[in-house]
Amino acid sequence: MTQQTTLTKPTPRVARPAAASAAPTAASPSAAATPTPLTISLSVAGLVTVLLGAFLPMLDFFIVNVALPTIDRDLGAGPAVLELVAAGYGIAFAVLLVLGGRLGDTFGRKRLFIAGAGAFAVTSLLCGIAPTAWTLVAARAAQGASAALLLPQVLATITAIGHGPQRARALSIYGAVGGISVVIGQVLGGMLVAADLFGSGWRAVFLLNVPFALLTMVLAYFFVPETRSPQAARVDLPGTVLLTATLLSLLVPLMEGRAMGWPLWSWLLLGASPFLGAAFLLTERRIEQRSEQTSDGRMPLVPLTLLRIPEMRRGLGIALPYFTGFGGFMFVVAVMLQQGLRLGPVAAGWALVPMAVGYFSASLSGPRLISRFGSRVITVGAVVQGLGLAALVATVLADWAHFSALRMLPGVALAGIGQGLIGTPLFRVVLSKVPVARAGVGSGVLATTQQSSLALGVATLGTLFVSLAPTLGMAHALALVLTIQLTGSAAVFILSRRLPRTIG
Repeated sequence: MTQQTTLTKPTPRVARPAAASAAPTAASPSAAATPTPLTISLSVAGLVTVLLGAFLPMLDFFIVNVALPTIDRDLGAGPAVLELVAAGYGIAFAVLLVLGGRLGDTFGRKRLFIAGAGAFAVTSLLCGIAPTAWTLVAARAAQGASAALLLPQVLATITAIGHGPQRARALSIYGAVGGISVVIGQVLGGMLVAADLFGSGWRAVFLLNVPFALLTMVLAYFFVPETRSPQAARVDLPGTVLLTATLLSLLVPLMEGRAMGWPLWSWLLLGASPFLGAAFLLTERRIEQRSEQTSDGRMPLVPLTLLRIPEMRRGLGIALPYFTGFGGFMFVVAVMLQQGLRLGPVAAGWALVPMAVGYFSASLSGPRLISRFGSRVITVGAVVQGLGLAALVATVLADWAHFSALRMLPGVALAGIGQGLIGTPLFRVVLSKVPVARAGVGSGVLATTQQSSLALGVATLGTLFVSLAPTLGMAHALALVLTIQLTGSAAVFILSRRLPRTIG
């Protein structure tokens, strides 16, 4: 598959071959007056490379779930620190994604992609050799930051270079990769922990990233073309600080409050989060209005005009309940399988294989279904996911004493199919009308919504399940959480009906 588009750049003093970078270069006003077309393409190798770059950080969001008990035994982490091992990655990942997208727009997406892959390799190595629990927490936070540098460049590159059916197909594949990586993460994590390669135990979960991240760097150097926004903008420091503070004040207490006994600071942070969010929106609106009146090169971190695009606004509205439910489901099921059914890491991972098969099958058929039925594929996906969740609730409540991975197979398979039908077209919807010049920030906004919602699902549904299981019992706590996720499927169904029928 080859994707082509025509970009413009200032006419250089010396002619350069067509294979040169697509990134605009600094030039004098006279040089910039006569743009010259430049055709660049993303080859099959280039697409595989950027998708590998997306797969690795999304895989690591959940691959650690099944390794947490082993990490606890090895490092003596304790509940609060153990949750930080999982949460530190997700929080750093979520809060820096928009900034990562903006940096790619400004300095070049290929350059930031390679830097992010290199940083991901180094931080994964640090996780793998961490001697103490707190060292692992710090390394996981750094790993999340490097992932935030890497991931936005994937969507931005596809959006900036692709066009028409080729771009739509690439975004569909990205959506499939995003969902399947979450499921594979828990399956692969269990297998690696049980295999105990060279006596590495849980460390193999992180060390496996290193050669693949280095390979991604090399492939990107040769096969991924350079793109960037034609108008470089200065980093929006106030917006960056306020967005980071907003997400931290929301996610940190939700993910750490229960393990630490809900101290006063957790409630204060939660109370401050809506005010920080409002301050962020007001700041971004003021900066964007000022940039329209002056030419000082300052642009908001998140241009609120992007949210005036119906496809982006409505698509993000669907992404919030979808990814929140997805993240909570994967965490809760991992805990239930290991603590409720007493399965080992390998058996717990294999119990989710039907979900992975369902998701992958739906993703493969997604592009064909989308071309025929448009956004109604998301609507049908919400119904199928809801049926899968309802089947799981009925199975859990009917006979918990004999509940097993085999009995949950129909429910998780249906849920996987539904999630694939939702996730595959969702990325196409959100980014379909984003201008090429804002590909990085648009991708960063989508990725931030995705990762923040996944983390929010773990923090809210996961915390609720772990808190209620001792009093209500594992079966009723699980049924309650699945029912809450079922309401999320209903929200996706209702919101998807407002989407344009045709997806670009």
